[in-house]
Amino acid sequence: MGQLHTDYIGLAALILVGLSWFIFALIFFVRKKPPKAQETKRASMAKWGIVLQSCGFALVWMARRSYWWPFKESLAGEVVLACVPVVLAYVSNWLCLRAVQTLGKQWTYAARVVEGHELITEGPFSIVRNPIYLGMFGLMVATGLVLATWWALALAVVLFLIGNQIRISAEEKLLRETFGTKFDEYAGRVPAFVPRMHTK
Repeated sequence: MGQLHTDYIGLAALILVGLSWFIFALIFFVRKKPPKAQETKRASMAKWGIVLQSCGFALVWMARRSYWWPFKESLAGEVVLACVPVVLAYVSNWLCLRAVQTLGKQWTYAARVVEGHELITEGPFSIVRNPIYLGMFGLMVATGLVLATWWALALAVVLFLIGNQIRISAEEKLLRETFGTKFDEYAGRVPAFVPRMHTK
């Protein structure tokens, strides 16, 4: 009976996290398309960061463990532990949604600057400089917690963070060249990826 509860709890968590991926896709694909603007600069190095991040995502989906949920000590414990990845997935989606809404017409998959580009520092960008990447990371970890083997999740985290650093470095070099001291001041005030637990 306990195993049956475990299977249902794990399956429910897996379904809910899987649904969050559908919502994640909608955030980027079902949105008002901005008018085309002339590109002025592009950071081509960022594509290698995208490749490594994508490898992290692929790992948590492909290296699946053979059981729904590994925690069998108590029903209450299983429910609490199952809630963690579900909450993480939807908080991560919310962060991505707010970031895309705040960027508006400036959101783009490629690392580039267009004519009339502005430095966005409000909304989730007042917490971290790269909230979309933080949301992607949270969604990947949530997926790994309900689906992947532990070695795969650990490797996925390493790959994602390396790719993340490459991507952030390339993109922020572009922003620094474009906005100069204005970006330096922003970067000195707001962390790149990990939110500060407190502010002075």
